[in-house]
Amino acid sequence: MSKPVIAITGTRKGIGRHLAEHYLSQGYLFVGCSRSHSDLENPNYTHFELDISDEDAVGNMFSEVRKHHSRLDALVNNAGVASMNHILLTPASTIRRLLETNVVGTTLCCREAAKVMKLGKSGRIVNFATVATPLQLEGESIYAASKAAVVNLTQILARELASFGITVNAVGPTPVKTDLIRSVPQEKMDALIGRQAIKRYGEFRDIVNAVDFFLQPNSDFVTGQTLYLGGV
Repeated sequence: MSKPVIAITGTRKGIGRHLAEHYLSQGYLFVGCSRSHSDLENPNYTHFELDISDEDAVGNMFSEVRKHHSRLDALVNNAGVASMNHILLTPASTIRRLLETNVVGTTLCCREAAKVMKLGKSGRIVNFATVATPLQLEGESIYAASKAAVVNLTQILARELASFGITVNAVGPTPVKTDLIRSVPQEKMDALIGRQAIKRYGEFRDIVNAVDFFLQPNSDFVTGQTLYLGGV
């Protein structure tokens, strides 16, 4: 049996890089992307430099997946951007950047991946949500709203793609110590974590565990779900 093929966006660093190393260790053929060069070197890894809101670039990446692998078993939409500003201090350029990446980019990747997956009548799509949405975090209105759109997208795509054997789910991580939160004041992070049932930062292993659950073959009856971590 040929090796499974997985695509993960935003693999240069942070959560995406950790996911890349994990699935490469599991024997996957791997396609990753980010806006810039990745130093990840593995014979089973192919990296694309692109912006996921660029429709032509995303279409080309998944066309290459189809051409070289003739299949796609899983897509994990990890790439995303955040902005933590009061709405009165949030310029239109920031609003557009968040919506372009988190909503448009995620949608384009789902659409193009599904075109390849439906050829094999099977596939797993895992999107990334955030606990900022259910917690309605102040200072993150546009970020939380963009990820709320991803949750709704996940629910509807689960119905639209079910007849092709494709499941669509989402993971909502709590804060993980990555570059994304490095500039956030410690008192704000402490207050956020204090609202969780399990009061600690998320770890890479927590996210891998949730993604693994959605990708496993026995999860073929699980779709349209968002799994928020930490007891949110």
